[in-house]
Amino acid sequence: MKLLITSDSHGLTSEVALLKQRHEEEVIGSIHCGDSELPFDAPEMEGYYRVAGNCDFDRAYPEVEQLTVDDLPILITHGHLYGVKSSLRSLEQLAMEKDAKIVCYGHSHVARADVINSRLYINPGSIRLPKQSPHPTYCMLSYEDKIATVRFYTMDGKEVQELEKSVTFS
Repeated sequence: MKLLITSDSHGLTSEVALLKQRHEEEVIGSIHCGDSELPFDAPEMEGYYRVAGNCDFDRAYPEVEQLTVDDLPILITHGHLYGVKSSLRSLEQLAMEKDAKIVCYGHSHVARADVINSRLYINPGSIRLPKQSPHPTYCMLSYEDKIATVRFYTMDGKEVQELEKSVTFS
């Protein structure tokens, strides 16, 4: 099982569509963690599980989305309502309340993955305005034999190996 995860595209259209097209044969779904700045029903957003960011004004976007893939509960939010730029504590609380094992978020534009209390927190960074990285990034989540692995990529498809993170779920 693989999922494409992106965030903070801030008005980009061809790049959002390109990512989905590039990986459509290998993923079972795509996630956008907010701040697309596109209408909810924009053609580029079709097929994405998507949430509202602080720069998304279409009220059709939910604040939080939950899905289960291969018995793996996943939570998606932008993060601005949970103070993710300073701490993941509020997001941890939400993850515990929703019983999520994977949490996908954005907002900070910083590509990172953290394992906290046996949960995997994934921020794919930004494909428009990256911070703490010279390159725009997105990521891919794979899940097999109870092991979740997140790998990060630049927009030209080059893997950023130092950001890779794995966690085993019992």
